[in-house]
Amino acid sequence: MGDLTLWLRMAHILSATLLFGTGLGTAFFMWRAHRSGEVAVIAATARHVVAADWLFTAVPGVVQLATGLWLATEVGYALSEPWLLLALALFLLALALFLLALGCWLPVAWLQIRMRDLARAASASNAALPAAYYRCFRIWFALGWPALFAVLGIFGLMVFKPDF
Repeated sequence: MGDLTLWLRMAHILSATLLFGTGLGTAFFMWRAHRSGEVAVIAATARHVVAADWLFTAVPGVVQLATGLWLATEVGYALSEPWLLLALALFLLALALFLLALGCWLPVAWLQIRMRDLARAASASNAALPAAYYRCFRIWFALGWPALFAVLGIFGLMVFKPDF
């Protein structure tokens, strides 16, 4: 195995770790802040979740796709392998779920930004969270589950490479 393949594997594993870990971590902290009911906590947490998702999920997502395709060809897998096609389909499903919100093509990041702004405004005026915040949170939370299972499926396909 050449140096390029090892570096591609390293980049692929690190990007998967960042993508998965940040996704779980930001979801956990946003959910915990939401459950606290404390507007100031929600506002601060949402601000950090938005930043973390842009830095540690968007960038690794691009790296993940690029290194995965490059690595597959580098080690000799045909891009038409069924397990690889399914992994790519799950990746695209996770991406679509990330982009799909409110019944149209808007990024889930928009929901996070909207929740952050609503919580910030409520906190600044010492008011309760508006109904729009709760609506955004429910959609954001619901879209996270299929994306989580899609990513877990991708991990399983990468490890087991099943024959179909």
